Formats: sequence, structure tokens, C-alpha cells
Amino acid sequence: MFERLREDINSVFARDPAARNFLEVLTNYPGLHALLAHRLSHWLWHRNLKWLARTLSSLARWFTGIEIHPGASIGRRFFIDHGMGVVIGETAEVGDDVTLYQGVTLGGTSWNKGKRHPTLEDGVIVGAGAKILGPFSVGAGAKVGSNAVVTKEVPPGATVVGIPGKVVQRRDPDQAEALEVDPARREAMRRKFGFDAYGVSQDMPDPVARSMQAMLDHMHVVDERIERMCSTLRKIDAGFRDGRLPELRDEDFANILEDAETGCGQHRDDPDASDSSAEPRRHNG
Repeated sequence: MFERLREDINSVFARDPAARNFLEVLTNYPGLHALLAHRLSHWLWHRNLKWLARTLSSLARWFTGIEIHPGASIGRRFFIDHGMGVVIGETAEVGDDVTLYQGVTLGGTSWNKGKRHPTLEDGVIVGAGAKILGPFSVGAGAKVGSNAVVTKEVPPGATVVGIPGKVVQRRDPDQAEALEVDPARREAMRRKFGFDAYGVSQDMPDPVARSMQAMLDHMHVVDERIERMCSTLRKIDAGFRDGRLPELRDEDFANILEDAETGCGQHRDDPDASDSSAEPRRHNG
């Protein structure tokens, strides 16, 4: 028992630079107190002393602000930093060397009996305020960003952010296909439509920006194919004439151009708003 306690305290030193000495960690770290109380309540739970186990877990919640159901399975070197508002459900399973920050919920999405809560494999780190909901696994070494809401399985080594949670990085990233698009032409199209992918480059892990960039690439390929078809038709029929696309007038996009120049939520009468006028954008085919 004392060896296990020493291991838990050493794990605090390994992951919290604010920890100064053994006595301070033992007496002032609610995450450690909640873990010790859970070990006892879990032991009582599996010996069919369920009321006593639940009572002990409720007392631990009052004192620490951390609620761990006695039925949850917790591995070795588990560390809860700060801890206030952490909730771990009955059928949750937590592996070794897992770290949770304040406000994390390992919750369920069903009222049915059986496995309802997530499984966190070894080495998982879950940021403050994140919610992991459902009976699925979060792979070993994965990271869940602060305030993310995860409702489906996470592969090992991945990083998940957002609502709903999206994988933005993998330990073994997929092989990227060679892009048959002229970068200069793509940049010209981006400028023509006035879209900068939310100010994020292609290399930054924003799934929305990547999706929009993929749409622009697709439009570029379609544009190239239409030009090729028109060129072939001119060779077949000398009388074929290219039809000019209807002109896009600036007044049709006045509000959009104004928002692009002033920024979202700003108005022309805002002293901080930009006074520069919108550059005309026209598309003549």
C-alpha cells in the first residue's frame, strides 16, 4: 500500500512543476485525495458493500470537488491536476499514466445497463473542460484538447479538438496524395474569391480550413477541365464561341465586402474599424 502511495506521489512530481515536497503533495492535492478515496470505495464496491462505497465517494466529492464512481476502474499513476468538477462514471476505465485536468467528464450517453462510459488507454491526456461521452476507447497516448466534446473513438497517438471533437494530428499520419494543382493558379483563385481559409495556412491543423481548401482545389480542377473542353470544341467547330460568364457586380456583395474590410462584429462608425475601402472583385470568366 505504501509503495503504491509513493508511486502516486512521484507521478505528481513528474507532471506538476508546482509540487515542492512530499508533505505538500500528500496534504494539499485533492486529485491525490480523490484517488486514495476511490481505491477504498472501489474495494468496497466489489465486495458488495455498495451503499458504503457510494457514501465514501460522496464524502470524497464534498471534500475534493471530484466525483469518481466506485465502479470505475482506475489504473496506476493516475493524476488529476487541480481537479474541481471532474466526473468519472461507473463503467469508465482508465489506464496507466493518464492525466486529467479540471472540469473533465467521462460520461455516458445511454440510460441502459452495461458499458456506458469511455475507456482511456495508457498515457492519455485530457485537457480542462473536455467531455468524453460514450462507450468507446481513446487510444494510448492520445490527447484531447480543452473543452472538446468527444463522442466517437480516438485512434492511438491522435490529438482531438473542437465540438464535436475532430482528429487534427495522428502519430502515423496518412500518406498525402500528390496534388495536381498549380499552386500559383490556386492562389489566384483564392484571391479572386477573397477567401484566406480563416487566416490559416494549409500546413496548420484546422479541419475546416482544410475542407475549404479542398473545395477550392476541386473548383480549380473543374475550371481547367471546362477550358480544355471549350478548346476541343473550337477545334471541332470553327463557329463555336466561348460564352462569357455573367459579371459579378460589387453592389451584389456590398455587405460581404464591408464585413471583410471591417472585420466581423465591427461597423463603419467603430473608431477601431479600418477606413480602407474594399478592392473591387470581378469575375469575367
